[in-house]
Amino acid sequence: MLGLPKGSLEEATLKLFAKAGFKITKSSRSYRPGFDDPELDGRFIRAQEMSRYVEHGFFDCGLTGHDWVVENGSDVVEVCDLIYSRASNVKSKWVLVVPEASSVQTVKDLEGKRIATEVVSLTRKYLESNGVTADVEFSWGATEVKVPDMVDAIVDLTETGNSLRANKLRIVDVLLETNTKLIANKQAWEDPAKRAKIETIALLLTAALTAEAKVGMKLNIHKDKVAEVLKELPALRNPTISPLTNGDFVALEVIVDEKVVREMIPTLKAHGAEGIIEYPLNKVVP
Repeated sequence: MLGLPKGSLEEATLKLFAKAGFKITKSSRSYRPGFDDPELDGRFIRAQEMSRYVEHGFFDCGLTGHDWVVENGSDVVEVCDLIYSRASNVKSKWVLVVPEASSVQTVKDLEGKRIATEVVSLTRKYLESNGVTADVEFSWGATEVKVPDMVDAIVDLTETGNSLRANKLRIVDVLLETNTKLIANKQAWEDPAKRAKIETIALLLTAALTAEAKVGMKLNIHKDKVAEVLKELPALRNPTISPLTNGDFVALEVIVDEKVVREMIPTLKAHGAEGIIEYPLNKVVP
């Protein structure tokens, strides 16, 4: 039984599974997805609750944030990191935030103050570790609008901090870095058949995520220019090199970070490369 996150991560998760080779269908009114893999069954459930249901054995495995595993104190196996979200493929942070004009400069300044957050347990442990006593209340959402009129500070989740700055808020400290993880029930992890399936899911999802930042490149180049190209382009140190029917040329094929391609293509062209092709990748397995 596989737990899939309902809500903000839902569409990004379905796209990731599709790229990994698993077709998942769903109805807008159903919490039970359909799988093209007969070995899989599952449910959609809020990421905030996922780790509890995995720990208790309703799910053999599921996708949720590391933050919710910590917040719930769940005893589960964290199988692999899956760094993706609805907006970007970067880690998020739970941060202590106050209005720009606030006199609060460190957590110590929150003694006796009021804080709103979705991660009450995490926030209380953070305050305790810093020797601070403050009133921590649960926030059902729209946490940013609660300062300074309703509370003195908030602990909120951010990826870039842009929304916080737009609302004239200032980060005082970082409590926790988090990202999505594939987690497993401990008993399921000890079952050889279930563990093998969970590891297969982890392998394919990780491979799909790795491929998102990379592309494949093919090109033809005169064999006398190969050493020159390898020297100028460190990314091409270990390409696949194949002879062509024209004995003076070889074909190079390599996987590179997509962000460097715009610099690489003009350089390759300047070194005499021909027939340069860039193509997308579905999976990259190290």
